[in-house]
Amino acid sequence: MDNYFIQNNKLYIVIIAVLISIIFIFGHFYVGGIALVVYGVIIVYNVKIFKKKKDEWEKIIEKFEANMNISTRNILVNTPVPLTIVGSKGNILWYNEKFIDIFSKKDILGKDIKEIAEKINIDEILNYNIKVLKFIRIDKKYYSVFINSEFSTNKNKIMFLYFYDVTEEMRLRTENEENKDAVILIEVDNLNDVLKTTEEDKAVILSAEIERTIKNYAQNLHGMIVKYSNSKYIVVVHNKIIKSEMDKKFDILDEIREINFGNKLTVTLSVGVGVGGETPLQNNEFATSAKDLALSRGGDQVVIKNKEKLQFYGGKTKEIAKRTKVRARVVAHALANIINESSKVYIMGHINPDIDSIGAAIGISSVVKALGKESYIILDSINNGIENAIKKMKKEGLYDEIFISKQECINYYDKDSLLILLDVNSRSYVQNIEIVDEINRIVIIDHHRKSTDAVEGSLLDYIEAYASSTCELVTEMLQYMLESPKKSITPIVAEMLLAGIYVDTKNFYFKTGVRTFEAAAYLRQMGADIIDVKKMFASDLETYLKKAKIISLAEVEKNISIAVCPPEIDDTVLAAQVSDELLNITGVQASFVLVKIKDEISISGRSFGDINVQLILEELGGGGHMTIAGTKLSNVSIYAAKEKLQQAIDKYLKEGEE
Repeated sequence: MDNYFIQNNKLYIVIIAVLISIIFIFGHFYVGGIALVVYGVIIVYNVKIFKKKKDEWEKIIEKFEANMNISTRNILVNTPVPLTIVGSKGNILWYNEKFIDIFSKKDILGKDIKEIAEKINIDEILNYNIKVLKFIRIDKKYYSVFINSEFSTNKNKIMFLYFYDVTEEMRLRTENEENKDAVILIEVDNLNDVLKTTEEDKAVILSAEIERTIKNYAQNLHGMIVKYSNSKYIVVVHNKIIKSEMDKKFDILDEIREINFGNKLTVTLSVGVGVGGETPLQNNEFATSAKDLALSRGGDQVVIKNKEKLQFYGGKTKEIAKRTKVRARVVAHALANIINESSKVYIMGHINPDIDSIGAAIGISSVVKALGKESYIILDSINNGIENAIKKMKKEGLYDEIFISKQECINYYDKDSLLILLDVNSRSYVQNIEIVDEINRIVIIDHHRKSTDAVEGSLLDYIEAYASSTCELVTEMLQYMLESPKKSITPIVAEMLLAGIYVDTKNFYFKTGVRTFEAAAYLRQMGADIIDVKKMFASDLETYLKKAKIISLAEVEKNISIAVCPPEIDDTVLAAQVSDELLNITGVQASFVLVKIKDEISISGRSFGDINVQLILEELGGGGHMTIAGTKLSNVSIYAAKEKLQQAIDKYLKEGEE
């Protein structure tokens, strides 16, 4: 053991000895003498400590050697398999020559086994009685570790760890996994619209160039490609190709976007990738689900589904308007049939409901009642954003008639009840997840991109990411659900629907299309007054001053503004309104406002479209649209949340530069 100490500390001994010699050379004999004495004491102390440890280890070894005969000991020493013996604390007590051959370091006696192989956790082995650890990586090789832990002393449990080299097996498994087939489904988002905006003689060339680009892409991947529809393709490649494409961020999205033959609209793709399935059929199912998610999120992106895991690439352009009035009519008729088959209809929005959520709920409630069914809107709390609207409903005598608490819903729903979720599709953001889990019959109407934790198993999904608001979708639908809308849609209902469109479009200058103005015009015909809508959102002086205070705390960097609400302001609606206001600052392309509500940090993001706030906040578990998004963080300080937001912004900007 003395030699063990000397070998491990040889360099330090030499250095200290040289320093003491220098002290003597310069004539500092008194100081040098003291240093020499202290140096000797330290050496003697360390030798004794190591000797004590060695004696303890030898006693342990002697105890289990006493239980073994000579032939057993010879087997341990001469076994052709690397073997080590460790104590209950993970300290290495003994090893054979084959074991030390695995490592470049020779002196490992007494060290913790975790220093050599991180994934060998002795506590877990003892607690869960683990007998085999598979594919433990040590340097560049892989081992399966077989554990025999039946021998014990009074204080320690001795474990025999046998290491079997499975590097070749790991190589074959990896190679087999990489050579499994993955399925890629490609759909040109807006082919017909693109061709319509292109001169007739160039449209044919454009169509051919799109197809050529997609087929060349498949050939470069060494994949099989089949065109099974006018704008849809299926490609089959090896898994290792998908990993390579992930590293390149699926540059086919950029390549297809650059095609230009005089077309006024940009060509984009929605791509679904299915990997990790047990069979090609299962991968095709994964790819189909992934592509549907890409489409529902607005297109121009790749979604990879590996069993339950989802990954997103792209999604940096504005959502593509793909829905026609035919689809609105079909969905409206389907919803009317579902309502007619239901006993009661409960309507619910998201946490901290806004006027788009409430306005759409009031519109749907009016339709349900016109169809002769009971209808109730679930609302437990009233925030600043909907306070004036609710006051107006109370003034009209409609509040007590249609609004109920979540507890009333839970007490009175039955198996034939229908739950309609409006302006939300994420389980994390529904107003009450218990109601979602209790009621089996669910319909979703939303204009946000479909989230990774979307409510599953619904009877009908109408998720259109391009639409300005849920109120716009509901306005289109009610025209087909009722024979005489004017009898059921009163001016107050029309005003609430128009208010939802007004707010979500930021006074009709954000995310508006032809369909948005058609819906607004229809509501105007039904008696909605835009002046009354504007009055509904007038701020009092106190609210105005709060906004001004938050804005004064804003910081602007790289055309992005970030503001943190002071502790006395805990209003998410106010934070969202300030996000909108910050875009009025010259040079600001995107804005984020953070506010602390109890133990959660809410972040509201807004942009003009050049910066995709939805992609940024998805990094933090949120979602929304390219221009409007939000998220919530738990168990974190507001300044730590700001740091996480900054990291997500930096990552987004860095990827944009690549």
